[in-house]
Amino acid sequence: MSYLVLARKSRPRSFDEVVGQQAVVRTLRNALTHDRVAHAMIFSGVRGVGKTTLARIMAKALNCEDRQGPEPCNRCRSCAEINAGGSIDLVEIDGASNRGIQEIRELKENIRFLPTASRYKIIIIDEVHMLTTEAFNALLKTLEEPPDHVYFMFATTELHKVPVTILSRCQRYELKRVPGRELAAHFQAVADLEKVAVEPAALGLIVREAGGSVRDGLSLLDQVFSYCGSTVTARDVTEILGLVSHQAVAEIAEALLAGKLDDAMARLDTLYEYGMDVKRFINDLLTWFRSLVVCGIGPGSEKLLDLPDELLAAAREGAGRHPAQTIMLVFNILMEQLDKASFSSNPRFALEMAFIKAVQAAEVVPVTDILGRLDRIIAEVAPAAAGEAEEEEHEPVGPRQGVVPPAAREVQGAEPEASYGSGRSAPAPAESTGQAAVQNGDAPLPPSSGEQEAAEGAVQTRSDESVRRSVRRHWNEFVEYVRDRKPWMASALQVAANIRHEDEELVIHYGDPVQCRLLKNRENIKLLTEFALDFFQENFRIRFEVPDSNACEIDPDNGNSPLQERQALANDALVLTAVDIFNGEVGDIRVGPRFRKAAGGGQDDGDGEP
Repeated sequence: MSYLVLARKSRPRSFDEVVGQQAVVRTLRNALTHDRVAHAMIFSGVRGVGKTTLARIMAKALNCEDRQGPEPCNRCRSCAEINAGGSIDLVEIDGASNRGIQEIRELKENIRFLPTASRYKIIIIDEVHMLTTEAFNALLKTLEEPPDHVYFMFATTELHKVPVTILSRCQRYELKRVPGRELAAHFQAVADLEKVAVEPAALGLIVREAGGSVRDGLSLLDQVFSYCGSTVTARDVTEILGLVSHQAVAEIAEALLAGKLDDAMARLDTLYEYGMDVKRFINDLLTWFRSLVVCGIGPGSEKLLDLPDELLAAAREGAGRHPAQTIMLVFNILMEQLDKASFSSNPRFALEMAFIKAVQAAEVVPVTDILGRLDRIIAEVAPAAAGEAEEEEHEPVGPRQGVVPPAAREVQGAEPEASYGSGRSAPAPAESTGQAAVQNGDAPLPPSSGEQEAAEGAVQTRSDESVRRSVRRHWNEFVEYVRDRKPWMASALQVAANIRHEDEELVIHYGDPVQCRLLKNRENIKLLTEFALDFFQENFRIRFEVPDSNACEIDPDNGNSPLQERQALANDALVLTAVDIFNGEVGDIRVGPRFRKAAGGGQDDGDGEP
């Protein structure tokens, strides 16, 4: 007799011998025990997980002459004929070869007759998704109301290709990939029966290549046994199957994470000389990086990795040597670059370029770190700038400082400014966080009518200048105004391609989404809106425009806070009372962080403003 390969020799003959698929096995057993077997069943899953095997075990159980419980006896005439592949009442059809309507018509004619020697006639159609549409349609009525002596069992690797009309008439059983631990135990048992010693590392390589398929793993095991004889080592498996060992993949990954480009290139050159499969190496490298990422998430996440204990320990150790951010960055670059290498005419060149980019990425400083450094530098020079600001407060200033002219300050000993800091108790019913400058129009006790008229004219002129500020004409002044407060923000505004005042919006036009992506951040757009309101004294919102892109669209709610704060200051009860008493009007309203600090008694608001 010719040699019987392991995939056929070790095929399960009862439910107890099935590897994995506990949920499906339990359902089939209960169906047999309680006599609730569906007349049509469809088994789906990847190759080699037991679809046809379960169909044959069900056929044996249904026709077994001495069945005790759900398990077939494997001793009676019917079981012996099915095991030998000679049962007349078990019809197995290859859907790929017999896919036309004529074959289905012949099948329908055949099932009209009662079984010859068994209790039921069993029809198994493998790869049923290969049948034509006409063949499926011819099978519909028979499948919905089959004769009492007929059971249909289908197997397919592509369930989505089976028509819904067929699926609705069948009881579905979806088989999963077999976990690596169960595969390893099964392969070890097969090796023991064959009297072959297999190293654990070699067994792990075979399990990895099997990909959850029992049949694929047994075929590889058969090939390895033929080459190695009575002892199988990991080196033998890598040579036979053209694999790259886990150790080599882990060493290259470690070199990339440590920034040792020359080491990674040297190891790649060695593997390339051994004739490695580039696509398989790429998959192995990405799989290992994925293991590092998962191990870095936390101990509970390791259950997502189907790895042997020694590989899991190695992945855990590798993830602990490097920051999670570095591993994620290198993984992301390799994912993008190695996908191109799979289809490149020179895959080695693409691999080397991916390695270079991955190592250089570790030297890139994130933008958030740069901005953080800038803010710290600004905070260091804040005391000096604060001293200059205090000196400026004692001098008559223009609209940029937002203070009241001297003539208005002298009226009945009025305070120079009406300001309510967010960190202090306000005399008004509600707290404010900015400044509202009340401009005197007709003071009750002026020094003289001439001085009063001069003060009124100065105040009116100053207010008109604030209102008349044009966005386009005064844009450069505004950029300098922002530079005094946030240098990096002024640099971002300076590269704008165009600006315009449209309705109630300040529209800033950029040529590249990268130029405004940082500005649209919630905190940054709020700060920019405050600066614009303070400088132009206009109630408008900020909007970014980028040609053919919506990458810089702003959440409308992000810029509402300064507008609401400005309106609250204008309508504050104390401000309105002061306007009424002095017969004046509200001039500039300041809501920016610098004015909060001045109103709050010099408290630092934490944004690094001087």
